[in-house]
Amino acid sequence: MISAHPHQPIPTNLSAKLHTTAFAFRGYNETNLGRSSELLAHPRYGEVVAEHLQAASRTCADVTGRPIDLVDRVRRGEETSLETYAEAVSLIVAIEQAQIALARDLFRVEFEKAKLVYGYSLGEISALISCGVLDMDAALRIPLELTPDCVELARDVTLGILFSRRAVLPMHDVNRLCLRINNEGDGAMGISAYLSPNSVLLMGQRDTLKRYKRRIKEEVDDTAHLRLHGGDWPPLHTPIMWERNIPNRAAVLMHTMRGGFTAPVPKILSLVTGKLSYNDYNAREIIQRWIDHPQRLWDAVYETLDEGIERVVHVGPAPNIIPSTFKRLSDNVEVQTRGRLGVRTLKAIVPHPWLKRILPAQAALLRAPLVEHVMLEDWLLAQPAT
Repeated sequence: MISAHPHQPIPTNLSAKLHTTAFAFRGYNETNLGRSSELLAHPRYGEVVAEHLQAASRTCADVTGRPIDLVDRVRRGEETSLETYAEAVSLIVAIEQAQIALARDLFRVEFEKAKLVYGYSLGEISALISCGVLDMDAALRIPLELTPDCVELARDVTLGILFSRRAVLPMHDVNRLCLRINNEGDGAMGISAYLSPNSVLLMGQRDTLKRYKRRIKEEVDDTAHLRLHGGDWPPLHTPIMWERNIPNRAAVLMHTMRGGFTAPVPKILSLVTGKLSYNDYNAREIIQRWIDHPQRLWDAVYETLDEGIERVVHVGPAPNIIPSTFKRLSDNVEVQTRGRLGVRTLKAIVPHPWLKRILPAQAALLRAPLVEHVMLEDWLLAQPAT
Protein backbone atom coordinates (compact mmCIF):
# COMPACT_ATOMS: atom_id res chain seq x y z
CA MET A 1 0.00 0.00 0.00
CA ILE A 2 1.26 3.50 -0.75
CA SER A 3 0.23 6.69 1.01
CA ALA A 4 1.31 8.97 -1.82
CA HIS A 5 3.22 8.77 -5.06
CA PRO A 6 6.98 8.84 -4.43
CA HIS A 7 8.54 12.29 -4.26
CA GLN A 8 5.17 14.01 -4.40
CA PRO A 9 4.39 16.27 -1.42
CA ILE A 10 0.79 16.61 -0.28
CA PRO A 11 -0.60 19.62 -2.20
CA THR A 12 -1.97 22.56 -0.24
CA ASN A 13 -4.86 23.22 -2.62
CA LEU A 14 -7.18 20.59 -4.07
CA SER A 15 -9.65 23.10 -5.48
CA ALA A 16 -7.28 23.92 -8.35
CA LYS A 17 -6.90 21.79 -11.50
CA LEU A 18 -10.27 20.09 -11.03
CA HIS A 19 -10.77 20.04 -14.80
CA THR A 20 -7.77 17.67 -14.97
CA THR A 21 -8.57 15.76 -11.76
CA ALA A 22 -10.07 12.29 -11.34
CA PHE A 23 -11.56 10.96 -8.10
CA ALA A 24 -11.06 7.24 -7.44
CA PHE A 25 -13.10 5.42 -4.76
CA ARG A 26 -11.75 2.30 -3.05
CA GLY A 27 -13.65 -0.92 -2.39
CA TYR A 28 -13.75 -3.66 0.24
CA ASN A 29 -10.48 -5.02 1.57
CA GLU A 30 -9.24 -7.14 4.48
CA THR A 31 -8.71 -3.91 6.46
CA ASN A 32 -11.14 -1.03 6.12
CA LEU A 33 -10.57 1.57 8.85
CA GLY A 34 -7.60 3.49 7.49
CA ARG A 35 -7.36 6.81 9.34
CA SER A 36 -11.09 7.04 9.97
CA SER A 37 -10.67 7.21 13.76
CA GLU A 38 -8.45 10.28 13.34
CA LEU A 39 -11.07 11.95 11.15
CA LEU A 40 -13.77 11.11 13.70
CA ALA A 41 -11.72 12.58 16.57
CA HIS A 42 -10.76 15.71 14.59
CA PRO A 43 -12.20 18.97 15.99
CA ARG A 44 -13.27 20.20 12.53
CA TYR A 45 -14.29 16.92 10.93
CA GLY A 46 -15.71 14.77 13.71
CA GLU A 47 -19.33 15.91 13.51
CA VAL A 48 -19.59 15.36 9.75
CA VAL A 49 -17.90 11.96 9.95
CA ALA A 50 -20.20 10.90 12.81
CA GLU A 51 -23.30 12.00 10.88
CA HIS A 52 -22.38 9.85 7.89
CA LEU A 53 -21.50 6.86 10.06
CA GLN A 54 -24.77 7.19 11.97
CA ALA A 55 -26.79 7.35 8.74
CA ALA A 56 -25.05 4.24 7.40
CA SER A 57 -25.57 2.51 10.78
CA ARG A 58 -29.32 3.10 10.56
CA THR A 59 -29.52 1.62 7.07
CA CYS A 60 -27.34 -1.35 8.02
CA ALA A 61 -29.40 -2.01 11.17
CA ASP A 62 -32.66 -1.79 9.22
CA VAL A 63 -31.50 -4.31 6.61
CA THR A 64 -29.70 -6.76 8.93
CA GLY A 65 -32.20 -6.56 11.79
CA ARG A 66 -29.57 -6.06 14.48
CA PRO A 67 -28.11 -3.02 16.28
CA ILE A 68 -25.21 -1.37 14.42
CA ASP A 69 -22.99 1.41 15.79
CA LEU A 70 -20.29 2.31 13.29
CA VAL A 71 -19.31 5.41 15.27
CA ASP A 72 -18.40 3.24 18.24
CA ARG A 73 -16.53 0.75 16.02
CA VAL A 74 -14.45 3.51 14.43
CA ARG A 75 -13.82 5.22 17.75
CA ARG A 76 -12.55 1.94 19.23
CA GLY A 77 -10.47 1.18 16.13
CA GLU A 78 -12.09 -2.25 15.72
CA GLU A 79 -11.45 -3.66 12.27
CA THR A 80 -14.12 -5.47 10.30
CA SER A 81 -14.07 -9.14 9.36
CA LEU A 82 -16.01 -11.51 7.14
CA GLU A 83 -18.50 -11.96 9.99
CA THR A 84 -19.13 -8.19 9.98
CA TYR A 85 -19.09 -7.80 6.19
CA ALA A 86 -22.31 -5.75 6.21
CA GLU A 87 -20.71 -3.29 8.60
CA ALA A 88 -17.60 -3.12 6.44
CA VAL A 89 -19.67 -2.24 3.38
CA SER A 90 -21.56 0.45 5.31
CA LEU A 91 -18.43 1.88 6.92
CA ILE A 92 -16.47 2.22 3.67
CA VAL A 93 -19.30 4.00 1.87
CA ALA A 94 -20.01 6.30 4.84
CA ILE A 95 -16.36 7.33 5.20
CA GLU A 96 -16.02 7.97 1.47
CA GLN A 97 -19.11 10.21 1.50
CA ALA A 98 -17.83 12.02 4.59
CA GLN A 99 -14.45 12.68 2.96
CA ILE A 100 -16.08 14.16 -0.14
CA ALA A 101 -18.41 16.30 2.02
CA LEU A 102 -15.50 17.63 4.09
CA ALA A 103 -13.44 18.51 1.01
CA ARG A 104 -16.42 20.24 -0.61
CA ASP A 105 -17.89 22.09 2.36
CA LEU A 106 -14.78 23.10 4.27
CA PHE A 107 -12.21 23.53 1.51
CA ARG A 108 -14.32 24.45 -1.54
CA VAL A 109 -13.21 21.42 -3.52
CA GLU A 110 -16.02 21.50 -6.09
CA PHE A 111 -16.26 17.78 -6.73
CA GLU A 112 -18.79 18.23 -9.54
CA LYS A 113 -16.14 20.06 -11.61
CA ALA A 114 -13.82 17.05 -11.72
CA LYS A 115 -13.20 15.54 -15.13
CA LEU A 116 -13.68 11.90 -14.20
CA VAL A 117 -14.83 9.64 -11.35
CA TYR A 118 -14.57 5.88 -10.93
CA GLY A 119 -14.53 3.30 -8.18
CA TYR A 120 -13.15 -0.18 -7.70
CA SER A 121 -15.82 -2.73 -6.72
CA LEU A 122 -17.86 -1.19 -3.88
CA GLY A 123 -16.27 2.12 -4.85
CA GLU A 124 -18.51 2.30 -7.93
CA ILE A 125 -21.58 2.26 -5.69
CA SER A 126 -20.04 5.05 -3.64
CA ALA A 127 -19.27 7.01 -6.80
CA LEU A 128 -22.95 6.81 -7.81
CA ILE A 129 -23.85 8.43 -4.48
CA SER A 130 -21.27 11.20 -4.74
CA CYS A 131 -22.27 11.97 -8.33
CA GLY A 132 -25.95 12.39 -7.42
CA VAL A 133 -27.40 9.26 -9.04
CA LEU A 134 -28.47 7.57 -5.77
CA ASP A 135 -28.74 8.59 -2.14
CA MET A 136 -26.68 6.66 0.39
CA ASP A 137 -29.57 4.82 1.99
CA ALA A 138 -30.93 3.51 -1.33
CA ALA A 139 -27.50 2.61 -2.68
CA LEU A 140 -26.46 0.71 0.46
CA ARG A 141 -29.58 -1.42 0.63
CA ILE A 142 -28.78 -3.48 -2.47
CA PRO A 143 -25.35 -4.81 -1.39
CA LEU A 144 -26.53 -5.09 2.22
CA GLU A 145 -29.49 -7.28 1.27
CA LEU A 146 -27.03 -9.64 -0.44
CA THR A 147 -24.31 -9.75 2.23
CA PRO A 148 -25.49 -12.96 4.00
CA ASP A 149 -25.14 -14.98 0.79
CA CYS A 150 -21.86 -13.25 -0.08
CA VAL A 151 -20.48 -14.24 3.31
CA GLU A 152 -21.58 -17.86 2.93
CA LEU A 153 -20.12 -18.10 -0.56
CA ALA A 154 -16.83 -16.63 0.70
CA ARG A 155 -16.17 -19.47 3.12
CA ASP A 156 -14.58 -21.78 0.55
CA VAL A 157 -13.28 -19.14 -1.87
CA THR A 158 -9.58 -18.57 -2.55
CA LEU A 159 -8.16 -15.44 -4.17
CA GLY A 160 -5.18 -15.50 -6.51
CA ILE A 161 -3.24 -13.18 -8.80
CA LEU A 162 -2.33 -14.58 -12.20
CA PHE A 163 0.56 -12.66 -13.72
CA SER A 164 3.48 -12.77 -16.09
CA ARG A 165 6.63 -10.68 -15.64
CA ARG A 166 7.62 -11.09 -19.26
CA ALA A 167 4.52 -11.26 -21.43
CA VAL A 168 1.01 -9.95 -21.98
CA LEU A 169 -1.42 -12.60 -20.78
CA PRO A 170 -3.45 -14.28 -23.55
CA MET A 171 -6.86 -13.41 -22.08
CA HIS A 172 -8.79 -15.81 -24.33
CA ASP A 173 -6.70 -18.68 -22.97
CA VAL A 174 -7.03 -17.37 -19.40
CA ASN A 175 -10.82 -17.40 -19.74
CA ARG A 176 -10.92 -20.72 -21.57
CA LEU A 177 -9.12 -22.52 -18.74
CA CYS A 178 -11.53 -20.96 -16.21
CA LEU A 179 -14.43 -22.45 -18.16
CA ARG A 180 -12.74 -25.84 -18.45
CA ILE A 181 -12.21 -25.96 -14.68
CA ASN A 182 -15.86 -24.99 -14.10
CA ASN A 183 -16.97 -27.66 -16.57
CA GLU A 184 -15.44 -30.35 -14.34
CA GLY A 185 -18.31 -29.77 -11.91
CA ASP A 186 -16.27 -29.50 -8.72
CA GLY A 187 -16.44 -25.79 -7.89
CA ALA A 188 -16.62 -22.59 -9.90
CA MET A 189 -14.00 -19.92 -10.53
CA GLY A 190 -13.52 -16.83 -12.67
CA ILE A 191 -11.74 -13.55 -13.28
CA SER A 192 -12.71 -10.92 -10.72
CA ALA A 193 -10.59 -8.03 -12.07
CA TYR A 194 -8.40 -7.14 -15.03
CA LEU A 195 -5.52 -5.42 -13.23
CA SER A 196 -3.20 -4.91 -16.21
CA PRO A 197 -2.37 -6.57 -19.54
CA ASN A 198 -0.13 -8.99 -17.64
CA SER A 199 -2.16 -9.60 -14.46
CA VAL A 200 -5.68 -10.60 -13.44
CA LEU A 201 -7.38 -11.32 -10.14
CA LEU A 202 -8.93 -14.78 -9.91
CA MET A 203 -11.38 -16.18 -7.35
CA GLY A 204 -12.32 -19.81 -7.05
CA GLN A 205 -14.18 -22.27 -4.86
CA ARG A 206 -12.57 -25.23 -3.11
CA ASP A 207 -9.38 -26.31 -4.93
CA THR A 208 -10.22 -24.78 -8.31
CA LEU A 209 -7.31 -22.32 -8.21
CA LYS A 210 -4.86 -25.09 -7.31
CA ARG A 211 -6.08 -27.08 -10.32
CA TYR A 212 -5.81 -23.96 -12.47
CA LYS A 213 -2.25 -23.39 -11.24
CA ARG A 214 -1.18 -26.91 -12.27
CA ARG A 215 -2.37 -26.32 -15.83
CA ILE A 216 -1.40 -22.72 -16.65
CA LYS A 217 2.00 -23.51 -18.17
CA GLU A 218 0.49 -25.81 -20.78
CA GLU A 219 -2.91 -24.22 -21.34
CA VAL A 220 -2.34 -20.48 -20.77
CA ASP A 221 1.28 -19.32 -21.02
CA ASP A 222 4.58 -20.82 -19.90
CA THR A 223 5.63 -17.44 -18.45
CA ALA A 224 2.52 -17.15 -16.25
CA HIS A 225 2.44 -17.62 -12.48
CA LEU A 226 -0.47 -17.88 -10.03
CA ARG A 227 0.09 -16.58 -6.52
CA LEU A 228 -2.56 -17.70 -4.02
CA HIS A 229 -3.66 -15.50 -1.13
CA GLY A 230 -5.31 -16.30 2.16
CA GLY A 231 -8.20 -14.46 3.75
CA ASP A 232 -11.95 -14.54 3.28
CA TRP A 233 -13.18 -12.91 0.09
CA PRO A 234 -16.80 -12.52 -0.99
CA PRO A 235 -16.62 -13.63 -4.65
CA LEU A 236 -18.02 -10.45 -6.20
CA HIS A 237 -17.57 -9.91 -9.93
CA THR A 238 -17.32 -13.65 -10.68
CA PRO A 239 -19.72 -16.39 -11.89
CA ILE A 240 -19.72 -17.78 -8.34
CA MET A 241 -22.38 -15.13 -7.64
CA TRP A 242 -24.79 -17.02 -9.91
CA GLU A 243 -25.09 -19.89 -7.42
CA ARG A 244 -27.75 -18.16 -5.32
CA ASN A 245 -29.27 -16.17 -8.19
CA ILE A 246 -27.75 -13.03 -6.67
CA PRO A 247 -27.69 -10.87 -9.84
CA ASN A 248 -31.37 -11.58 -10.60
CA ARG A 249 -32.42 -11.06 -7.01
CA ALA A 250 -30.59 -7.73 -6.99
CA ALA A 251 -32.39 -6.73 -10.19
CA VAL A 252 -35.75 -7.46 -8.56
CA LEU A 253 -34.79 -5.35 -5.53
CA MET A 254 -33.77 -2.50 -7.82
CA HIS A 255 -37.20 -2.30 -9.47
CA THR A 256 -38.36 -0.15 -6.56
CA MET A 257 -35.02 1.38 -5.54
CA ARG A 258 -35.24 5.14 -5.10
CA GLY A 259 -33.38 7.31 -7.59
CA GLY A 260 -31.35 6.21 -10.57
CA PHE A 261 -32.92 8.67 -13.02
CA THR A 262 -30.19 11.33 -12.96
CA ALA A 263 -27.08 11.38 -15.11
CA PRO A 264 -23.94 11.45 -12.93
CA VAL A 265 -22.07 14.70 -12.39
CA PRO A 266 -19.14 14.38 -12.84
CA LYS A 267 -19.16 11.56 -15.38
CA ILE A 268 -18.49 8.08 -14.02
CA LEU A 269 -16.20 5.65 -15.78
CA SER A 270 -17.77 2.29 -14.97
CA LEU A 271 -15.40 -0.57 -14.19
CA VAL A 272 -18.17 -2.90 -15.36
CA THR A 273 -17.90 -1.68 -18.95
CA GLY A 274 -14.59 0.19 -18.93
CA LYS A 275 -16.41 3.16 -20.47
CA LEU A 276 -18.40 6.29 -19.61
CA SER A 277 -21.58 4.23 -19.75
CA TYR A 278 -23.95 5.83 -17.24
CA ASN A 279 -26.83 7.96 -18.51
CA ASP A 280 -30.00 9.22 -16.82
CA TYR A 281 -31.74 5.83 -16.56
CA ASN A 282 -29.37 2.83 -16.83
CA ALA A 283 -27.86 2.68 -13.34
CA ARG A 284 -29.96 -0.37 -12.43
CA GLU A 285 -28.77 -2.32 -15.46
CA ILE A 286 -25.10 -1.55 -14.81
CA ILE A 287 -25.33 -2.28 -11.07
CA GLN A 288 -26.85 -5.68 -11.84
CA ARG A 289 -23.94 -6.45 -14.17
CA TRP A 290 -21.53 -5.05 -11.54
CA ILE A 291 -22.36 -8.03 -9.31
CA ASP A 292 -20.89 -10.75 -11.53
CA HIS A 293 -18.83 -8.96 -14.21
CA PRO A 294 -15.03 -8.60 -13.76
CA GLN A 295 -13.74 -5.18 -12.80
CA ARG A 296 -11.99 -3.48 -15.72
CA LEU A 297 -9.42 -1.61 -13.63
CA TRP A 298 -6.87 -1.42 -16.43
CA ASP A 299 -9.37 0.38 -18.66
CA ALA A 300 -9.81 3.01 -15.93
CA VAL A 301 -6.05 3.45 -15.59
CA TYR A 302 -5.61 3.89 -19.33
CA GLU A 303 -8.58 6.27 -19.62
CA THR A 304 -7.15 8.37 -16.78
CA LEU A 305 -3.93 8.85 -18.70
CA ASP A 306 -5.51 9.20 -22.14
CA GLU A 307 -7.86 11.93 -20.87
CA GLY A 308 -4.91 14.02 -19.72
CA ILE A 309 -5.66 13.65 -16.00
CA GLU A 310 -2.94 15.36 -13.97
CA ARG A 311 -4.13 14.44 -10.46
CA VAL A 312 -5.94 11.43 -9.01
CA VAL A 313 -7.60 11.92 -5.62
CA HIS A 314 -8.03 8.56 -3.89
CA VAL A 315 -11.13 8.49 -1.70
CA GLY A 316 -11.79 6.19 1.25
CA PRO A 317 -9.94 4.65 4.19
CA ALA A 318 -6.39 3.63 3.24
CA PRO A 319 -6.89 3.24 -0.54
CA ASN A 320 -4.78 0.42 -1.90
CA ILE A 321 -5.47 -1.35 -5.18
CA ILE A 322 -5.90 1.69 -7.48
CA PRO A 323 -2.86 3.65 -6.22
CA SER A 324 -0.78 0.46 -6.19
CA THR A 325 -1.70 -0.22 -9.82
CA PHE A 326 -0.62 3.28 -10.83
CA LYS A 327 2.58 2.87 -8.80
CA ARG A 328 3.55 -0.33 -10.58
CA LEU A 329 2.82 1.19 -13.97
CA SER A 330 4.79 4.34 -13.15
CA ASP A 331 7.78 2.32 -11.98
CA ASN A 332 7.70 0.19 -15.13
CA VAL A 333 7.50 3.25 -17.40
CA GLU A 334 10.41 4.92 -15.63
CA VAL A 335 12.54 1.79 -15.97
CA GLN A 336 11.71 1.38 -19.66
CA THR A 337 12.24 5.05 -20.60
CA ARG A 338 15.21 5.92 -18.38
CA GLY A 339 17.80 7.72 -20.48
CA ARG A 340 15.53 7.74 -23.54
CA LEU A 341 12.72 10.17 -22.85
CA GLY A 342 12.92 13.25 -20.68
CA VAL A 343 10.11 14.73 -18.58
CA ARG A 344 9.46 17.47 -21.13
CA THR A 345 9.03 14.87 -23.86
CA LEU A 346 6.61 12.83 -21.75
CA LYS A 347 4.53 15.91 -20.96
CA ALA A 348 4.25 16.70 -24.65
CA ILE A 349 2.81 13.36 -25.70
CA VAL A 350 -0.86 13.72 -24.79
CA PRO A 351 -1.51 17.45 -25.42
CA HIS A 352 -0.67 17.16 -29.14
CA PRO A 353 -3.25 15.14 -31.09
CA TRP A 354 -1.06 14.94 -34.18
CA LEU A 355 1.70 13.34 -32.13
CA LYS A 356 -0.69 10.80 -30.60
CA ARG A 357 -1.73 9.68 -34.09
CA ILE A 358 1.80 8.72 -35.11
CA LEU A 359 2.76 7.12 -31.79
CA PRO A 360 1.64 3.66 -30.62
CA ALA A 361 -1.96 3.39 -29.43
CA GLN A 362 -0.91 3.01 -25.79
CA ALA A 363 1.45 6.01 -25.77
CA ALA A 364 -0.67 7.71 -23.09
CA LEU A 365 0.71 5.18 -20.59
CA LEU A 366 4.02 7.04 -20.74
CA ARG A 367 2.36 9.83 -18.74
CA ALA A 368 2.01 7.60 -15.66
CA PRO A 369 5.06 9.02 -13.79
CA LEU A 370 3.71 12.56 -14.24
CA VAL A 371 0.35 12.04 -12.55
CA GLU A 372 0.01 13.37 -9.01
CA HIS A 373 -1.68 11.07 -6.49
CA VAL A 374 -3.41 12.35 -3.36
CA MET A 375 -4.87 10.22 -0.55
CA LEU A 376 -7.85 12.30 0.51
CA GLU A 377 -7.78 11.19 4.16
CA ASP A 378 -4.08 12.14 4.38
CA TRP A 379 -4.78 15.49 2.73
CA LEU A 380 -7.64 16.29 5.12
CA LEU A 381 -5.56 15.41 8.18
CA ALA A 382 -2.67 17.53 6.91
CA GLN A 383 -4.82 20.69 6.90
CA PRO A 384 -4.72 23.16 9.83
CA ALA A 385 -6.87 22.04 12.76
CA THR A 386 -8.56 25.44 13.09
